[in-house]
Amino acid sequence: MNEAMTRQPHLLSIPSELLAGFRDTIPLIVGAIPFGLIFGTLSGGSGLSPAGAMAMSAFVFAGSAQFIAIGLLATGTGWPLIVLTTLVVNLRHLLYAASLLPHVKHLSQFWRVPLAFWLTDETFVVVINRYNQPDPANYKHWYYLASAVAMYISWQFCTWLGLTFGRLMPDVATWGLDFAMSVTFIGMIIPYLKSRPMWVAVLLAGVTALLAQPLPHKLGLMVATLAGISGGLIFELVQRKEN
Repeated sequence: MNEAMTRQPHLLSIPSELLAGFRDTIPLIVGAIPFGLIFGTLSGGSGLSPAGAMAMSAFVFAGSAQFIAIGLLATGTGWPLIVLTTLVVNLRHLLYAASLLPHVKHLSQFWRVPLAFWLTDETFVVVINRYNQPDPANYKHWYYLASAVAMYISWQFCTWLGLTFGRLMPDVATWGLDFAMSVTFIGMIIPYLKSRPMWVAVLLAGVTALLAQPLPHKLGLMVATLAGISGGLIFELVQRKEN
């Protein structure tokens, strides 16, 4: 056993990884609770049945995509455009997957398939930080599992609460609860802005989202996503050439 293992034996324990994954995800769950409540509450006004809303949370499990979907449903948008829009919005998960692949490629399909399905913004933030820690632990995927399952269960529960008690809270969408999720995302992003291309991508996406907000069918989000990714990539390529 090498020196690092001797210094950190607790990191080699499955229960400790499970506990740490759950513990580190709690602050992000707190930020997502209002988001889930609002989704459950608003889904009824979009024409989506309670069973359909629960099924969406269970099988789509993507907060931003779900909100976009019910918004498009409420305006009578056809399903092909809804599917395309949610697909583009969730393209960022390809970047998450690319970052995590070196850490999970040794796992069997039995592990990788559910972990891929449960991958969210919140789970990615805590999990990639755990994987980037230099300790030699062999059970970091258990940390990933705990974080993912904790987010999944909390999202289902909050959707159910919104569906069940939402009618008792009139105009819940005007309460500003969704601001909690915005703050959570800001807190998730800031620690990773360690280079100029990252700053360019974030600032360009934010400005574009504001300017493109009037576009129909939430197209502004798609334009902002593409603008941020393209701008950050171009800036990074220019930097490499200069160096």
